[in-house]
Amino acid sequence: MTSLSKSVQAACAGRPVYSQTFPCEPPTAEIGRKIVRDVLGVWHLKDLSDRAALVVTELIANAVGHTPCREIRLVVGRPSSAWVRVAVVDREPSRLPALGRAAFDDESGRGLLLIDSLADRWGCDLRGSGRRPWGKEVWAEFRIEDDG
Repeated sequence: MTSLSKSVQAACAGRPVYSQTFPCEPPTAEIGRKIVRDVLGVWHLKDLSDRAALVVTELIANAVGHTPCREIRLVVGRPSSAWVRVAVVDREPSRLPALGRAAFDDESGRGLLLIDSLADRWGCDLRGSGRRPWGKEVWAEFRIEDDG
C-alpha cells in the first residue's frame, strides 16, 4: 500500500477522497480498517481512526452479509472541512439499511446500532439516475473537532 500516501496527498487540494474497489468478502474488512487508519493519519486526524475503522468494518460486514454483490467500493473522504465520511458502495439498491432490534441472545443485527452510536450521522444514498438506480452508498460521517 505504498501508493496510498502519495494518492491522498495529491488529492488534498479541494475535497480530498480515497476510494478503491474490493471483493465483497469478509477479509475486506481488515483491509478497510487499515485504509481508513492510513488515510486519517495522512490527514492528521488519527483521533477519529478508532471509531471510523470500527464503522467501516460494520459497513463492509453489512454489504457482505446482506447483498449478493461480488465487489464493493470503499470511500474515505472529506465532504467539507468539518467532516470525514467513510462509505461503502454496492450494486444492490433494493436492499436498504434499516435500524433493527436484536434480541439479547441474537448473534447479529446490531451493526447499524453500533454505527448510529459511533458516527455523528449516517445514511444511505441511491446511485444512478431516475427510477433505475444501479446501487447505493451507505455512509457514516464524523465531525472534525476544532482544537482552537
